[in-house]
Amino acid sequence: MLTLGILAGAWGVFVEPNRLVVRHWSHASPRWPVEYPRLKIALISDLHVGSPHVGLDKLTAVVERTNAEHPDMVLLLGDYVIQGVLGGHYVPPEPIAEALGRLQAPFGVYAVLGNHDWWDDGPRIRKALDKVGVHTLENDAIRRDLGDGSAVWLAGIADATTRSPDITGALKQVTDSAPVLLLSHDPAPFQNIPERPVATFSGHTHGGQIYIPLIGAVLSPGRGPRAWAYGHTVDAGRDLFVTGGIGTSILPVRFNMPPEIVILELSAAPRP
Repeated sequence: MLTLGILAGAWGVFVEPNRLVVRHWSHASPRWPVEYPRLKIALISDLHVGSPHVGLDKLTAVVERTNAEHPDMVLLLGDYVIQGVLGGHYVPPEPIAEALGRLQAPFGVYAVLGNHDWWDDGPRIRKALDKVGVHTLENDAIRRDLGDGSAVWLAGIADATTRSPDITGALKQVTDSAPVLLLSHDPAPFQNIPERPVATFSGHTHGGQIYIPLIGAVLSPGRGPRAWAYGHTVDAGRDLFVTGGIGTSILPVRFNMPPEIVILELSAAPRP
């Protein structure tokens, strides 16, 4: 038993945080118009560049692996930087943004900022992302034409730990019936999100960093329930997708929750 514990600890500290997997999810939504094509969305969160196992070389690998999936759209869900992680070092936002600027998606790259970004320098990070063509959202929405007369709204709300999420204000900027995709770094605001969005996309939790089969995330930061720490949650007809992200915070450990890029294929649910 002691040997198994030592092996599991070594895996969680030295092996699993160094991995990078691509997970493929699919979602057939009754809120996605039947006349719309499938939308292939890449979800990237909690890069924490500068944390152990995540340097600029790992970020380059994340960008290259994402581009190799040929997503239609990329959603960046916050926490690009890190402070005070054991064994880590600070990486400024400009080289991080420069690497993220190499993401390729015909319908654009969209981002929200996370708590670590605001603990560092939110305006500086937003400026760096905007400079490389990443559309950064905070309590606002932007409409994107998908061609053939179809369009989608991207709505992003502020981080729930460091800022003031304004769900109503963001959705008020949606001026037509096109579907809405909502970005929220922390899944906690999901409890107050109405049925209007097709889905809410979040990170922040790192999937608990340690994920036990049949139990789930050991810990989940933020005010959201632990059940929302990872994966697809359906609540009162609303859909939440939470990715486990890439980096680590507090302790450089991952177990049964490897760094991941999520590729979500969104399509219309069959109509009766």
